[in-house]
Amino acid sequence: MWWDLDTIDKTVTRQFVCNHLLPEEIERLDRPLGFGDGLTDGTYWEWIDEKARRIFLILVDIGVPDQIFGVIDDSWDDEDLPIALDQVERLALTPSKDEKSERRFFYRQFYYLLRPLQKGEHAIYQEDEVVPLDIVDKKQTLPTGQSQGYHVDRVTLPNQPGTVFCRRRIPLGPGFGPGYLSHEDFLYEVNGIKNLQNQHLVSYYTSYIQHEYGYVLFTLPPDFTLKSFLTTTPSSIKNLEKQARRRLVLNWIHCLVDTICYIHNRGLSHGNIKPSTILFSNDNHICFADFTRFNPEILAAMTDKTSFDKESYDYAAPEQWFKPSGPPSPTHRRSTIVSPSTSPEGGQSFISRMTDYGVNTPMAMMHAPTPHLNPQAADIFSLGCVILELLSFLLKKQGRPFATHRAAKHKSPGRGGAVLDSSFHKNLGQVDSWMSQLVKDASKKDDQEFRAILPMLHVVGHMLSLHPSERPAATDVQTKMYQILRDAAGILEPHCVHQYGGWDFGIGSMKLNSPTQLSRNNSHDTMSIMTKRSSGSRSIEHKRTSSGGSSPGSLRRTESTREPERERERPRTNSDLSSSFQTLLNLRTRDKVRQHWQAPVYTGN
Repeated sequence: MWWDLDTIDKTVTRQFVCNHLLPEEIERLDRPLGFGDGLTDGTYWEWIDEKARRIFLILVDIGVPDQIFGVIDDSWDDEDLPIALDQVERLALTPSKDEKSERRFFYRQFYYLLRPLQKGEHAIYQEDEVVPLDIVDKKQTLPTGQSQGYHVDRVTLPNQPGTVFCRRRIPLGPGFGPGYLSHEDFLYEVNGIKNLQNQHLVSYYTSYIQHEYGYVLFTLPPDFTLKSFLTTTPSSIKNLEKQARRRLVLNWIHCLVDTICYIHNRGLSHGNIKPSTILFSNDNHICFADFTRFNPEILAAMTDKTSFDKESYDYAAPEQWFKPSGPPSPTHRRSTIVSPSTSPEGGQSFISRMTDYGVNTPMAMMHAPTPHLNPQAADIFSLGCVILELLSFLLKKQGRPFATHRAAKHKSPGRGGAVLDSSFHKNLGQVDSWMSQLVKDASKKDDQEFRAILPMLHVVGHMLSLHPSERPAATDVQTKMYQILRDAAGILEPHCVHQYGGWDFGIGSMKLNSPTQLSRNNSHDTMSIMTKRSSGSRSIEHKRTSSGGSSPGSLRRTESTREPERERERPRTNSDLSSSFQTLLNLRTRDKVRQHWQAPVYTGN
């Protein structure tokens, strides 16, 4: 039981008090207080009821409830808590000094002085304070030798029954080795992610500091990832009726696209989209892993910058690994999606491969800067890879067969040779032929959901364009996917239909906001252990600033000239939406790019 204020008030009744006292002690409850020389007409019961409920509970806890009368005679009350260890003897809980009883009182008092963790708030707990949470399961997620004090577990909060959170422990201070965070860095990161909240993104809930560790609670703890999903279909998916399963996957695609719109609209980029960062719960809820500095994968990368993350490489955009051999790329992207072209062989070509990229080994390019790289365009490429995996799943062709097909044009590595390169960006020709095969397979299906495969592959083809400027903006992808789900798949109310960036569907134009500057002052409560009749709190002010894009794990901001509007839930009407979306489809936007942005460094996890 967690002793919050409501629980204490409901528990400490007169009947409860009487149940823990002898008959002669019960009679004393209604007698006048033994101090004050008759200047007060209060009784012992009234003092307990009004001023000493917590103290009485602590005395019951340690087995000396009868000492409540002596405590009251010395005029102690709940306002005096917490009482320092060297002051507990003044309570005179035993006839002679008993250090064991004093220590029990000292430590047990904190169970009745709880400060609940609240959404969006940061707290600082003293060393002996009790943090009100329950650990559901505990596991170490980082490899041995790289943990350096990092831990991840699942917890529940008494003020949020039924909700499970992912708690991450981050060591603070240089004593924990490389990659540590200072207290100031920790608070900076916390303030930078508080307002990034989305139902399909692992989001910040609350945080606190205790014992030289920072703790962050995130929403949506995953049960499995898309990476495991593509290998073994979970029972929660297998048990669905076929049409429901297909519609669920199509809605997942729209949810993912909508979430990337949410991120990009805030001038940020995810920077690490791949199957292992697409998470699922057992009730089939999909979400992106967070891209904060508190992510276990990023924490591991901070301690080992020499290992090679093949999955990140496989799903990365071409420009994140190879420098263009031609002229510098434009700093804006095409914002419309056009019809697919035809290959020289006479077949349909989905992917634009207009730019020649120099051939460099992945390891040689790991730390090389890539000037003018647009991280949001890189997100679009990686998201296109993930969508293609989901569409392949609909046609039962996901996972290893797809990876084998991508690497099929490479020579056999031979005995002891390197692993074949099955990345998307180095095998776009094979990816294109795979998409053509999916179209053929889908054409043999009669169910309406499969009619969405071809138009979705057209969109994915543009997302996988070799040149960043050829890829559509996230808003254009969202617009087109919505149309496809409604018109081709027959899903009249797709999931996650929002407006971002000041869209006005009635007018069909985009409103640009004036530049704004954000600042937020955040107070952090603490509990101070004081002597009798003195307790207090202190606060720490922390100003929120825009996070940079060059440090690993920081939120990557790619637009700093405007503060996007809050998203608004879009009316779920079935009329006039198609024409409005078509108007938006024809809008051309320019993405402002940080001139000295450096490509994210993919390292081992």
